[in-house]
Amino acid sequence: MVTNTIRTESRPDNRFSVLIADDDRGNREALGEVLENQGYRTLLAEDGDRAVELVRVDLVHLVLFDMNMPRLTGLEAFTVIRQTLDRILPAVLMTADANNDLIRRAFQAQVFSVIPKPVNTRVVLNTLTRALAKVYGSLPPPSPLPGG
Repeated sequence: MVTNTIRTESRPDNRFSVLIADDDRGNREALGEVLENQGYRTLLAEDGDRAVELVRVDLVHLVLFDMNMPRLTGLEAFTVIRQTLDRILPAVLMTADANNDLIRRAFQAQVFSVIPKPVNTRVVLNTLTRALAKVYGSLPPPSPLPGG
């Protein structure tokens, strides 16, 4: 479920918000379900343009980008977002086509990590926890929601 709220720097419901941008609906929704079950609030975007739009209107603590999406790649969308935000926003790039050039460009753009697709949920959760702790302090990971 995608919600639009007024941007504030606090976490009113005490959960980190993670934006998942992937043009594959199945991947996007499966990752969203895993993260929601771990206590994260998730927003979903089907392409890079939509990801940029959501970051502009909602509080997002981290973005999980697929590299190859229509309109804007994950790396292009992250570059646009970094140019328009006045704060640090960690990003993780997912790709099935990791190569030295892409990894170099991702780290030059200050992407936190590049993880291979198909993604391993443990790798995703570990990477998100480390990125959030680095940017927002050594906070405990979100608590799973009841029934999750």
